[in-house]
Amino acid sequence: MNRARRLVAAASTGLIVLAATACGTTDTDTAEPEGTAGATPASQSCAEDTTTTSTGPVSFTDGVGRQVELDKPAQRIAVLEWQQVEDALTLCVTPIAVSDAEGYRTWVSAEELPAGVTDIGTREEPDLDTLYAAEPDLIVVEAFGADDETIARLESRGVPVMATRGANPADPIGNMREVFSMIGEATGRSERADQVLQEFDEHLATAKQQVIDADLPTKDFLFFDGWVQGGNLTVRPYGDGALFTEIGKELGMNPVWTDDINEAHGNGGVDPSYGLAQTDVEGLVAVGDANLFYANDEGVGGYVAALEENPLWATLPAVQEGRAHAFPARVWGAGGPRSCAQAIDAYVDVLDQK
Repeated sequence: MNRARRLVAAASTGLIVLAATACGTTDTDTAEPEGTAGATPASQSCAEDTTTTSTGPVSFTDGVGRQVELDKPAQRIAVLEWQQVEDALTLCVTPIAVSDAEGYRTWVSAEELPAGVTDIGTREEPDLDTLYAAEPDLIVVEAFGADDETIARLESRGVPVMATRGANPADPIGNMREVFSMIGEATGRSERADQVLQEFDEHLATAKQQVIDADLPTKDFLFFDGWVQGGNLTVRPYGDGALFTEIGKELGMNPVWTDDINEAHGNGGVDPSYGLAQTDVEGLVAVGDANLFYANDEGVGGYVAALEENPLWATLPAVQEGRAHAFPARVWGAGGPRSCAQAIDAYVDVLDQK
């Protein structure tokens, strides 16, 4: 299971906080393939963009070690995962086809997906007929190895496939950057990619100084999300290897969901590939005085309401001292530079007020 599907693993119940519809079946859009989906800039940033687009042949090694050769940069890309959809839009390349467009528009706010993009169904089982009817010149997927069956299935119809790595717990931010740069290379938008990553680095450095300057009672922290299923609340702590945990660390904070705490208070569901664990509200007692940050479900799924109704929640030091904070809604936990910038702002906007 890839990274994004881990983040919406309970979607089939309709109760996951991050994406109640993200992995469900969606109606496909029958937009005609003629024309270029990216003809109109998808954002103000792209409308003002002055970077160049290369036009020569493209040759690079993708995220799983496969060699990708293109006669020219891809212009009509089909994208099967949300980070890569966001990345393409940040690069000012609007995909002609994506998986679960409705889910993307519901749960990702960093980049707006324009109308008219063909929806090819779920990320787990895209509608291949609809996909190829859109006439892509490159298909972007997420995988962990060159032998992934999805790659073989998509390659069988002769359209080039580029695989990006789903996650790298040893360097989540580095993997985010690598995926973004790879899409930039495939689409001839490397200059734009370099510019965006430089902006990200500068933003992170400025934010880190703000955290250093903040008078915090503690720099210990935990980010988590959760869901309700069968009336039971599950809390999912983000530990080492999770993207939002790594961002907090880069800002100078100390993650507290350790292996020892997980062994004592986790109740299964640990995924070291993504830095995700599972516990309950009682498990949050183990993080002591740590600052708490959590995903905002906007009332969908009800996990935040269930959390706040639990008597133990009110006893946590961070809650009692006003140091438990919901992120803004629709900050995608597996996104690209723009989603990560939103996460940086979500942390700093709270901490800088302390």
